[in-house]
Amino acid sequence: MKNEIDELMQKHELDALLVTGAAQHNPAMIYMTGIAHITSADLIKKRGCKPVLFYNPMERDEAAKTGLTTKNLSDYQFHELLKQTDGDYFKALVLRYQKMLTEFGINSGRVALYGKVEVGSAFALFNALQESMPEISLVGEVDNSMLMEAMATKDEAEVESIRRMGKITIEVVSRVADYLVSMPVENQTLIKPDGRPLTIGEVKSKINLWLAELGAENPEDTIFAIGRDAGVPHSSGTASDYLRLGQTIVFDIFPCEAGGGFFYDFTRTWCLGYAPDETLKLYEDVLSVFLKMKESFSIGTYCPEYQKMACELFEAQGHPSIQNNPQTEQGYVHSLGHGVGLNIHERPWFGKNASPDETIRPGSVFTCEPGLYYPDRHLGVRIEDTLWARPDGKIETLVEYPLDLVLTMKTK
Repeated sequence: MKNEIDELMQKHELDALLVTGAAQHNPAMIYMTGIAHITSADLIKKRGCKPVLFYNPMERDEAAKTGLTTKNLSDYQFHELLKQTDGDYFKALVLRYQKMLTEFGINSGRVALYGKVEVGSAFALFNALQESMPEISLVGEVDNSMLMEAMATKDEAEVESIRRMGKITIEVVSRVADYLVSMPVENQTLIKPDGRPLTIGEVKSKINLWLAELGAENPEDTIFAIGRDAGVPHSSGTASDYLRLGQTIVFDIFPCEAGGGFFYDFTRTWCLGYAPDETLKLYEDVLSVFLKMKESFSIGTYCPEYQKMACELFEAQGHPSIQNNPQTEQGYVHSLGHGVGLNIHERPWFGKNASPDETIRPGSVFTCEPGLYYPDRHLGVRIEDTLWARPDGKIETLVEYPLDLVLTMKTK
């Protein structure tokens, strides 16, 4: 949690953090500032001290709304820095970073870099800054970064933001279901009022519209895939495909708060009208594993143990898994879940990238999403809920929704 940052900085041997970029769709910055209409900023936090937000003067009011200690970048008189560097903009920018760091007592030690910026510019800038301040070591981290460790557990206000997104998600899912079952059907195909077949792309446009109406965004797109595409876990669906009865539809939706706030992650698999026996059997296999896994989660258990358990359950049903064949492209081919927060994928990890201490802890928000995939048979099934490990140790599904496979059509 955010109140653990100084402790985690000590653990990771970090003396300061430098976060850069916008305060929208930039998880590291949003974690420190909240969502704000700030298009470009820097934030510096020295261990044991409050963070300082450096802002452009045009965005001074938005910076003030964050409640953080703020510093106007115009105070560094960039025109004077340009004189010192013979008009070299890049060198003046590096010099300004030097002044920002030294002003707040950061002259040596390890400084971790975070944020979303253009990679080429950032590479050049921070290389030059490192050369100009050799007593400082600029640090880049990967999956198990200090900030991701802090984000791995949520306080109750953060959980409520995720739950609100869950309610919006479920409302949109319900609208999609109602829309689909109300469509006329001809030759096993859903038909629009103008007589043309309904397509995947048109359904996804409705999803985006409804999310926007409810105050959410869809920056990662939506998986709405039918037939063979449903058998490829991250196929987003082919826009021109028709909606047909009896085919599996994998509907995986993961929107976030407007501005790039907290995500929610949710999947259901549907068949319109009816489900063939082969599909029913596959769905029952996935559903049984889904329910068993949800019952098994407990505080303190090493997360990859759940992945191992899911693999063994699917293997006992006769399906291949990545445990007995890491290269398999059919059967159970992915990890059981992942954390959810300001990133759609974050800690805790359940797969190979898990750290040695990757356990479910009070405050963890994570998915349970087993699935089976057979693209050559035009079959794919995944079921997913987002769960919260409450402070009392109970595991709660943040938002409930029916687990029905077949959606009954209202028209013939």
